[in-house]
Amino acid sequence: MLYAIISEDVPNSLPLRMQARPAHLARLQDMHAAKRIVIAGPHPAIDSEDPGEAGFTGSLIIAEFESLEAARTWADADPYVAAGVYSKVTVKPFKKVLP
Repeated sequence: MLYAIISEDVPNSLPLRMQARPAHLARLQDMHAAKRIVIAGPHPAIDSEDPGEAGFTGSLIIAEFESLEAARTWADADPYVAAGVYSKVTVKPFKKVLP
């Protein structure tokens, strides 16, 4: 089943993000290689694909997991969590309708 992982950043998270980004992306690449990622990416803090120093306010990952518990366990192990990037992480089931 698909699950949405919706994360909210702490204020001024960009330096923390940059430090943990390689490890965060490596996990996503592994999931992508296993064809379990539907979509993943950050929420820019401003109306721009490249927000520069404004940074990001959070992230969204929609991926396939065996269960809600498995999705939560995976989300809790994110390097961004360990680095203090996220102030809140919500994991919930997701039903894809389109496309």
